[in-house]
Amino acid sequence: DVQLQASGGGLVQAGGSLRLSCAASGFTFDDYAIGWYRQAPGKKREEVSYIKSIDGGTYYEHSVKGRFTISYDKAKKTVYLQMNALKPDDTAVYYCAADRNSWMVAERFISRAFAYWGKGTLVTVSS
Repeated sequence: DVQLQASGGGLVQAGGSLRLSCAASGFTFDDYAIGWYRQAPGKKREEVSYIKSIDGGTYYEHSVKGRFTISYDKAKKTVYLQMNALKPDDTAVYYCAADRNSWMVAERFISRAFAYWGKGTLVTVSS
């Protein structure tokens, strides 16, 4: 079974940093793209970033570009989201999700249509 386990959330002051991890199991890592979404209280879930493990291709939502960096460790089958210069608006539950690599990955990511989802990890940024 495909399993995704997000971790690394916590409380941080504005301007600080956190690194989220998404540990993947149950599938061939190179065959999938893994991404991060977030959902703030009272708001709809929104896309943050994804990475294609087969070639390292990445996507970042506009508001996090330049502050967040997505990467992976194939040996550990883990995707990371390094979040710097955090803002109170970044406060949300962060979820990782996975979908098979295809020419539709970008569209499926933006459409929140990735097939597999893990439980979230809460990030709280205080002002």
